Amino acid sequence: MKNKSIAIVAAHPDDEILGAGGTLIRHCRSGYDVHCLVLGEGVLSRDASSKDMQSSLLKNAMEAAKIIGFKKIDFANLPDNAFDTVSLLSVTKIVEKFLNEVNPHIVYTHHEYDLNVDHRIAFQAVLTAARPGVYPELEQLLTFETLSSTEWQRKDFKTFQPNVYVDISSSIDQKIKALAAYTSEVRPYPHPRSLEGIRILSKYRGMESGLMAAEAFCEIRRIVR
Repeated sequence: MKNKSIAIVAAHPDDEILGAGGTLIRHCRSGYDVHCLVLGEGVLSRDASSKDMQSSLLKNAMEAAKIIGFKKIDFANLPDNAFDTVSLLSVTKIVEKFLNEVNPHIVYTHHEYDLNVDHRIAFQAVLTAARPGVYPELEQLLTFETLSSTEWQRKDFKTFQPNVYVDISSSIDQKIKALAAYTSEVRPYPHPRSLEGIRILSKYRGMESGLMAAEAFCEIRRIVR
């Protein structure tokens, strides 16, 4: 049997690590082919940002990809924090092209009610692209939480409610190493996008599920053949 193909669609560089890094490491260790699509530029909406900063961020992403073990990472370079200025159809076509190349068994993407608008559009594009019957190998579609977006949404508004937990006790250190490669994105604690913040969340999700460390997901669809 051929290796399973795993696809992750992230809005920005580092989202792929924040949301599912430990789980993706597990997939890579199991011999699965893990492919990543980063839709957005990542930094150009920020004050004092520059093309040099964007170039550095892409280099960080490539370094993190090697640490995780991705077979491939692609970049669509959509405008940062402005996916809503691009038609949903255009974003969906980018995702469809990627998924056609990967023919995935499992797809990961953002929670549909994240605070960040790019995350929400990424979810909608993936849900549309991965509609039933299009990809013959697709077994599971899951969404992840992204620190400094998912938990910043209003607490009474469609909060992230996971129903799948993955044991990352053996991969949390490697996940943190991959995030550390994003030198411009990591913040000092108590910012949630800090190395300590990542470890704290993994312990919290572990407590919820009886594990030492875990990543949590919402299962959107599972197909059993």
